[in-house]
Amino acid sequence: MLERAHTIAENVLFPAALDVDAQAAIPDSHFWLLADQGFYGLAAGEAHGGVEIDFPSLAGILETLSSGCLTTTFTWMQHHGLVRALTRTTNEALRDKYLGAAIRGEVHGGVAYAGAIPQPPRLWATATQGGWALNGEAPLVTGWGIADLLLVSARNTAMAVGQAAGTIVTGVIDAAAGRGITVEKLEMVAAQGSNTVRLYFEDYFLPDGKVTSEISHEEFLANQRFNARLNGCLATGITTRCIRLIDVAGEAEIARRLQAELDAVRIRLDAGLDDPATLPAARAAAAELAYRSAGALVVTVGSTGILARQHAQRLVREATFTLVAAGRPQIKACLLNLLGGGYE
Repeated sequence: MLERAHTIAENVLFPAALDVDAQAAIPDSHFWLLADQGFYGLAAGEAHGGVEIDFPSLAGILETLSSGCLTTTFTWMQHHGLVRALTRTTNEALRDKYLGAAIRGEVHGGVAYAGAIPQPPRLWATATQGGWALNGEAPLVTGWGIADLLLVSARNTAMAVGQAAGTIVTGVIDAAAGRGITVEKLEMVAAQGSNTVRLYFEDYFLPDGKVTSEISHEEFLANQRFNARLNGCLATGITTRCIRLIDVAGEAEIARRLQAELDAVRIRLDAGLDDPATLPAARAAAAELAYRSAGALVVTVGSTGILARQHAQRLVREATFTLVAAGRPQIKACLLNLLGGGYE
């Protein structure tokens, strides 16, 4: 699978990346190719008819595809949250209905976690007859108009005494505007083709039959740790591409130094899975290195680096994207310290 990812990144994604960026649209053929090659089943495992893959290979695949086209990879990555939720749910009817099609890429998924995580939360779930009423907003939802289904998480309004954070209710909804959902299109400096929007919920009904889980806030955040590590692959993928282009442009020594830093960042990201307290700093280091590497690429190629149809300026904007994408307050604090001249 890692070899397949490399072939797709080099022969399909990277050659089309400038067009995807300029047109703010991902060709459907990108997604169908990934589905045909088995990449929609990475989060399922063989037991559910997907692909069995170890973690280093998974991280390598995400990094490799990100080095080809961040927009495509970031959008496609959201799908695996839906697949993972369906493999873990006790709602067998829901799993039987959607999981097979999701693994085959016949159904495309997205996720909306951000409304449930903050304190106070932005999206609430209130128990009602036969399900839950969702109210509030999901601030950043990627793949709108691309995804068929959306995995949405909201904080339960009923909080037990001493359980200040409450529980998190997660379920599957149709990714379409309608009764109880309004959509605000967002304009971004990079990855505009990811179709990232803000969703507003007003008494949107989530039936019990569409709920995948209700878990504690603490458990929900523990599950997000895995996502936090994998989101670091966006930054390391950009750095990988910048290093290659710097090397091709004749600055081999600069490329060598940046590669050594990249190797060290990967080690720190992996270590963060076992030591969660170190993961925010590792994520910050990955994003800062991507930002710095993209700047080094612009300097290396000279004045062409600021021309619209060149990879250097695209990679600078995409590196900027990684400074905030899937960020958390701890990551922000670490990044501000790094960019502000502090030490790790």
